[in-house]
Amino acid sequence: QVQLVESGGGLVQPGGSLRLSCAASGSGFSIAAMGWYRQAPGKQRELVAGMTSGGSTNYADSVKGRFTVSRDNAKNTVYLQMNSLKAEDTAVYYCNAVLYTAWADDSQNYWGQGTQVTVSS
Repeated sequence: QVQLVESGGGLVQPGGSLRLSCAASGSGFSIAAMGWYRQAPGKQRELVAGMTSGGSTNYADSVKGRFTVSRDNAKNTVYLQMNSLKAEDTAVYYCNAVLYTAWADDSQNYWGQGTQVTVSS
């Protein structure tokens, strides 16, 4: 059994910063990639930032230069540092992990429970 546990959301003023964390717990898995998606009311879920096990990163154009994804391999944890936040960054942010597991031949997708980020004055 694998769980993704997120933390770090909240309310912040425009121009402020937040840091999200997501830890993968359990056993019998290795991480292929981890990242963050978000979903605003009335919109589809979209990729925000991702990082492969090899360290390659990709970002949505809307967050480039403001958000940074990083990881701590020893803790199976991925972080999202969000700076210069804007009202349009308001959304529920979901952690995503692509894992190789002992119980499946192919990689599997796991999701966190979501954490609310609200940017408002």
